[in-house]
Amino acid sequence: MAGIAAAYHLAVRRGVRGVVLVDAGEPLGLTSSRGTEAYRSWWPGPDDAMVRLTSRSLDLLEELSAESAGAFAMNRRGYAFLTADPGRAAALARAAEGVARLGGGPLRRHREPIAGAEPYEPAPAEGFAGVPEGADLIDDPKEIRRLVPGVAADAIAMLHVRRAGWLDAGALGRWLLARAEAAGVERRRGLVEGVETAGGRVRSVRLAGGGEIGAGVLVLAPGPGLAAAGRLLGLDLPVVNEAHGKLALDDRLGAVPRGAPLLVWHDPVRLDWSAEERRRLAADPAGRALLDELPPGVHCRPRGGREALVLWPYGRVEESAAGEEGRPRTGERRDAGADRRRSGREPAWACSPRFHPLYAEVVLRGLARMLPAAAGYRGRAAAAGRVDGGWYCKAPDNRPLIGRLPVAGAWVLGALSGFGIMASQGAADLLADHLTGADRPHWAAAFRPDRFEDQDYRRRLAEWDPAAAEL
Repeated sequence: MAGIAAAYHLAVRRGVRGVVLVDAGEPLGLTSSRGTEAYRSWWPGPDDAMVRLTSRSLDLLEELSAESAGAFAMNRRGYAFLTADPGRAAALARAAEGVARLGGGPLRRHREPIAGAEPYEPAPAEGFAGVPEGADLIDDPKEIRRLVPGVAADAIAMLHVRRAGWLDAGALGRWLLARAEAAGVERRRGLVEGVETAGGRVRSVRLAGGGEIGAGVLVLAPGPGLAAAGRLLGLDLPVVNEAHGKLALDDRLGAVPRGAPLLVWHDPVRLDWSAEERRRLAADPAGRALLDELPPGVHCRPRGGREALVLWPYGRVEESAAGEEGRPRTGERRDAGADRRRSGREPAWACSPRFHPLYAEVVLRGLARMLPAAAGYRGRAAAAGRVDGGWYCKAPDNRPLIGRLPVAGAWVLGALSGFGIMASQGAADLLADHLTGADRPHWAAAFRPDRFEDQDYRRRLAEWDPAAAEL
C-alpha cells in the first residue's frame, strides 16, 4: 500500500512524470491485505505527530472515497475499547483526555441521562458522514450491553473512538493503482537485487534475472522488506519485523454482533484450559506461556456475510526461521537480505508467517472473555475459520520512517507497523512534499529516518512506551 500510494501521490496529485513502480509480486501481496483493514486517528503522545499524520491521511481517504464514489466501502463505525476493571476504565478516560489535548477530538462522558448533556450518537453501519469526532465514554453497564449485544456481563465501561472504522484495502489499492497507471506510472514486475551509485548518488537499480532501470530518485517502500532494501544501499535501517496473525471466522454462532464497531477487550485474559489441556501445554515449550495471564488486546470486527475477523497479538515473534514443526522460534534471527540462490529459501518476510497450531483456539478463547458466545467454538476453533497474517515492520519508537536517506537520491516510506492502511495516504502525501520541495508540516520532523542519531531523542524514547499505541 505504501508504494502504490507513493506512486499515486507523485503522479496523480503532483504531476510527476517518469515514475516506475517495481514489485516482485502482486500488489498488496505481503501484509497490506492481511490485517483488519481498519483505521483510527487515535494515538497517545508524547506529542501530536501520529494524530496529525493519521488525521491528514483520513482526510485524504475521505476525499478519495468521494472521488471514487465509495469504491472501497469506507465506514466510521469506530473502535470500542471495553473493560471490566474500574482501574482500566479510569485509565481509558485519562488516555482519551490526553488524545483530546493532542488534537484527537473531544471526550464526551455518558453516565445517567443529564438534562442538556450532549447525547450519544451510535455509528451508522456504512459511510462516515455526520459521525462526531473524538470519543464517547460510556460507563453504564446496561447501556453497554444494549449497544453491544452479547458482551460480557461484567463489562463496566466502553470507550468508543469515533474517527475510526475500516475499509476494503484491496479495493483501495486497485483504485489507486489504476489512477496512477492512467497518469503514466509504469509497473515493472521484478525483484530489485542491486542499486548502482556514482559519486554517492543513486544512478540505477538492477533487477533479478536481468534488467536495469535508470533512476536519480529511489523510494524504498517495500513493507517488511525494508531492512533488506536498506542493505542494498549499505544502510542498516533500525527496523525489525514482527509476525502478526488473524483469524477469519465463519461466525455460525453469531458471537460477533453484525452492526458492531471494532471491539477491543482492554483487560488481560487468563484462558480456561481443562486439566488435560494444561498438562499438554506444560509439556510444550511453545505452549507454556499460554497457561499464564495473557496481555490485553483481543479484538474483532464483523466482515461481509457472517464472517468476522479476530486478532490478538498475545505474543511477539520477530522475523525468524521456521521451526521444525513450522512454528516461528522467538529470538532466532536470519538475514532477510540473504541471496536466495545461495540460501535456497525465501527470506522470512517474503512468506506468510506460520503460527502455533493452537493460534485459532487461543484467539477464540480470548474472544470469549469479551463475547461469551464465542465459547461455543471451544475445541473446534481450527475448523471455524482460516488463519493468515503478515509481518509488521517496526522502528524502535513504532513510528514510520518518511524522508531522505544518507545516500543522495534515496528516500524511504516504511516502518508502517500495523497502521499501513490508515497512514498510507498521509505518509505518501508527506513523502511527495519532500520530493517536490513543497512546504512540510511541523510534525514531519517526527518521522525523519535520522532521528535516532539524536541523543536527546534517544533519551526521550527511553521514557515512553512505544507499545502504548498498539492494540
